[in-house]
Amino acid sequence: MDDSHGDAVVHDRAKRAAVLGSPIAHSLSPVLHRAAYAELGLTGWSYDRFEIDEAALPGFVSELGPEWAGLSLTMPLKRAVIPLLDEVTQTAVSVEAVNTVVMTADGRRVGDNTDIPGMVAALREHGIEQVDSAAILGAGATASSALAALARICTGEVVAYVRSEARAAEMRQWGERLDVEIRTADWAEADRALHAPLVIATTPAGATDALAAAVPERPATLFDVLYDPWPTALAARWSMYGGAVVSGLDLLVHQAVLQVEQMTGRVPAPLEAMRKAGERALANR
Repeated sequence: MDDSHGDAVVHDRAKRAAVLGSPIAHSLSPVLHRAAYAELGLTGWSYDRFEIDEAALPGFVSELGPEWAGLSLTMPLKRAVIPLLDEVTQTAVSVEAVNTVVMTADGRRVGDNTDIPGMVAALREHGIEQVDSAAILGAGATASSALAALARICTGEVVAYVRSEARAAEMRQWGERLDVEIRTADWAEADRALHAPLVIATTPAGATDALAAAVPERPATLFDVLYDPWPTALAARWSMYGGAVVSGLDLLVHQAVLQVEQMTGRVPAPLEAMRKAGERALANR
């Protein structure tokens, strides 16, 4: 398993791609990928969404023909797809999660994870190249990706604020696996996280609302992975106090840029056109 993608993907012939998951109706991926195709002049390309659960995934993947360029995967498929692939990159292996499948010219299915480099790119765009410590709010699948991103940019300790000892143990295991210096703390102390140079909120909508009142007077950087509804109460207060905020849309666009580049072979993908399409779609909701 390595990070090479074999033969270059076919560029201009009409190809298909799609996002799979359950639920999938609110996915912004079609908006972002179609905007990229339009900007790149890939007029014959299509990008759809399919409501697919773990039970239906093997059948769907087995029927993919040569007209397919790739797939985007969301929950609950990021781990379930791994046994169905010919190759998985080290990035995806590191968190046992694939969000991107690329069909190579020789018919192989290669799994990758663009969430991790997408997080790094979104932070870099906001001027965050390196931090000496960080905090993570939450301990789900996104938290492990956040930890993998921090393995690339954080030189010191990461503190994860979690709700249960089982989750704490899981995060410590991820830290060991990813070679990140990690400490876990109880969610009841999560207001302490807000003083870190970088705070990554990976929790569902509403989970961090109560923390908004605890935002310090001079906050540093908040990366909140949510994008709808936006801003979250925490992000709104953070901005009001002059802190830097990286949004879930930033992450979504940057990981989609990497997907488009891998699936189409076109580099660079049109970041700004994709971001504007995402912003328009969210404004219309």
